[in-house]
Amino acid sequence: MKHKAEIGESSRRKFLRGAAVAGAAMVAAPSIVRAQGPISMRWQSTWPSKDIFHEFALDFAKKVNDMTGGDLRIEVLPAGAVVPAFGLLDAVSEGTLDGGHGVMVYHYGKQTALALWGSGPGFAMDANMMLAWHKYGGGRDLLAKLYESIGANVVSFPYGPMPTQPLGWFKEPIAKAEDLKGLKFRTVGISIDVFTGLGAAVNALPGGEIVAALDRGLLDAAEFNNASSDRLLGFPDVSKICMLQGYHQNAETFEILFNKGKFEGLPDQLKAIITNAVDAASADMAWKAIDRYSTDYRELQSVDKVKFYKTPEAILKRQLEVYDEVVKRKSSENPVFKEVLQSQITFAERTTRWEQDTVVNRRMAFDHYFGPEGVAKSL
Repeated sequence: MKHKAEIGESSRRKFLRGAAVAGAAMVAAPSIVRAQGPISMRWQSTWPSKDIFHEFALDFAKKVNDMTGGDLRIEVLPAGAVVPAFGLLDAVSEGTLDGGHGVMVYHYGKQTALALWGSGPGFAMDANMMLAWHKYGGGRDLLAKLYESIGANVVSFPYGPMPTQPLGWFKEPIAKAEDLKGLKFRTVGISIDVFTGLGAAVNALPGGEIVAALDRGLLDAAEFNNASSDRLLGFPDVSKICMLQGYHQNAETFEILFNKGKFEGLPDQLKAIITNAVDAASADMAWKAIDRYSTDYRELQSVDKVKFYKTPEAILKRQLEVYDEVVKRKSSENPVFKEVLQSQITFAERTTRWEQDTVVNRRMAFDHYFGPEGVAKSL
């Protein structure tokens, strides 16, 4: 039987050995973190620095940088800083850039089905409903399948619902579909095929090149996106006629791209922060757009003397008819295109029926408060 002194000495030695191991772990852990340091990513947007879209890209990066406490630092450069706007997907896939901010319709030449995330009427869905389809209706898995089909080494996060885009900027108001015939017109995505079907001579250009092309006569007319972008890019300097509303880009969203290896190499906590930052930025972008677009819409009229016209319903109907012809043809050529299309139709039939039956038409309320005999000023 051991003496008490021997037992005490043995316990003391065990304690000291345990303390030494724990101490070594405590010293080692912080040194590993310090050795890693913050992770830096170099991104590019597909937008000129003066465009509000580039501001949206910076907004997302700031959210991630702030939410990670500086552990991940994203720097966003404007279009052309590293690659041309239409070269973003290749640059991110190849690792020339770690990520980027743009729209999926810019990848139309690589896989036509990518344009279904925004280039078309959305089967009566708005962009927010399109995002609902992406997140809960099967779109996310289909998008991953599409990128895999073209060997794109990327992780994609659609976000940021856009309002219905104008038909475009013209020299004269467009009264009928026939007025589009022969016009040298800028658009992108499936809209290339739609406007070609309407008789226009289409040229796909990135946003930063449109106004210069209009000014030089290389284009007769063009569409881009919204009152703020159009004003900042200088559209009212080359045209005073804008036609509002169209089905060519009724439900478009932005896209946040990561190089797949770079994203998958991040710690799980940072990946979770990014995923939630996408949703936060999506909501914030939509709210900021309402404020800024409405302000610039007013300024375009009062300061820049732009005249806005509603696109005639006959043209809108013809857009739908031509779109139907285009997607039937694309579906016959591309099985994955058809798969995405049918998924959207299934989701839209249920959700738009619910929306049409449930959501009150706000036009009556608008006329009540702000129409010719509106009561808002008396309240």
